[in-house]
Amino acid sequence: MLAYHVMKPIVQVALRVFFRRAEVRHRDRLALPGPLLLAVNHPNTLMDPLLVAAHMPRPAAFLAKSTFFKNPVSKAVFEAVNCLPIYRRQDAEAAATAGGQALNAAQLHAQNEAAFGKCYDYLGQGRAIMIFPEGISLNERTLRPLKTGAARIALGAEARHDFQLGLHVLPVGLNYFDPTRFRSDVLLNVAPPIRVAAYAAAYAADPDAAAAALTAAIQEALEWQLVVSHDAAGDALAQQIEHTFGDHLNPDDDPDTLYDNFQLSRTLLQAVAYFARHDPARLAAARPRLAHYLGALHRHGLDDAALDAQRRGRLAGLLNLALGLPVWAYGLVNNYLPYKLPALVARRATPTEPEFRAAVLMGVGLVVFPLCYALQAAAVQHWLAHRWWLTALYVLSLPVSGFYALGYGAELAARLRRLRALRLFRRAPAEGAALLAQRAALLADLEDARAQYLAQA
Repeated sequence: MLAYHVMKPIVQVALRVFFRRAEVRHRDRLALPGPLLLAVNHPNTLMDPLLVAAHMPRPAAFLAKSTFFKNPVSKAVFEAVNCLPIYRRQDAEAAATAGGQALNAAQLHAQNEAAFGKCYDYLGQGRAIMIFPEGISLNERTLRPLKTGAARIALGAEARHDFQLGLHVLPVGLNYFDPTRFRSDVLLNVAPPIRVAAYAAAYAADPDAAAAALTAAIQEALEWQLVVSHDAAGDALAQQIEHTFGDHLNPDDDPDTLYDNFQLSRTLLQAVAYFARHDPARLAAARPRLAHYLGALHRHGLDDAALDAQRRGRLAGLLNLALGLPVWAYGLVNNYLPYKLPALVARRATPTEPEFRAAVLMGVGLVVFPLCYALQAAAVQHWLAHRWWLTALYVLSLPVSGFYALGYGAELAARLRRLRALRLFRRAPAEGAALLAQRAALLADLEDARAQYLAQA
């Protein structure tokens, strides 16, 4: 437990740096007293438990697959931060395929019963446990059918105390807006707690049916807290529309919350599904038109915002870029290596497993940034400053200038795209006019589709 308390503030700082915004909706539910079983979706491997635990006011134990406990070093680490192994049939089969010792069904059942017993003990002490009932981590906007393990643990713990324990299941939906990118956003949607004692009569009549009913309730609660896609092609189209025309579809976006963005994502998926059922011809016609428009933007090095006349030529923006150029250059030079190295390692370490990329990126960054800053500080102290207070000021300037350089770089890139758009309108007015005509037609079609969808909704 000591390692948990030592690591938690470090992880909290790392998450504040890694994510631009990490918003918790209904945060008070995470402070629910008494025994608590958190059931969380699992799109982003190790980032998922870290995010939830970092925002909980009390410690939580984690259920992790048993393969993490095979290596003595990783076993020691996982046990130190309050992890309990869970034994899955697919892990045992994979171990047997790899030449390891195969477990028969009785042995697997016995190991899981022992793991469940530890969970009962934890919950009986009024503690919190986090579980990922999908049983797999996939970097997709989906919710897989839940395993019954979470429900069986909850019902078993309550049954041990004659359903007087007061245990609640708390579904938590994690919505990543760009799960593999540094400085992206994430919304934690916390559902109302589910009182496990409400299933006492069902458990007395048929434990398996009660577990299935509780699992269905958890699944439904999670689906309400998530952006869930049931069709890959429809999800791709919805994301293209959102990334391209999101500002137009959500003009009253509240800058103080991510919930508007969450609602827009859900509505777009529902709208695409509606037109796929009721007006597939319209959807089929929209796909190539949008693809053609996006392809034309890409060829010219533009995005949709660069064509928006309201965003071009702001004097205040140009003045800010001019005055901020030296600070950007300073931040870029001093942070380039520690910024690039984690991204390079993460890409090479996870070429086919994007769900691990964010965890590797943050983990490597936790090592690389302090190491590079220490080496830079030593070099400045030895060759330039020769005074500790000057070196201390230099070290303090590194993260501040680094964050400024990120924001400045994004604004500079947007400004350059707008300049390219102006150059296109000047040098090839026919092509510029064609792009604007495509854009206007797409926006008109979107407004018409929105009116049609909202009328039926």
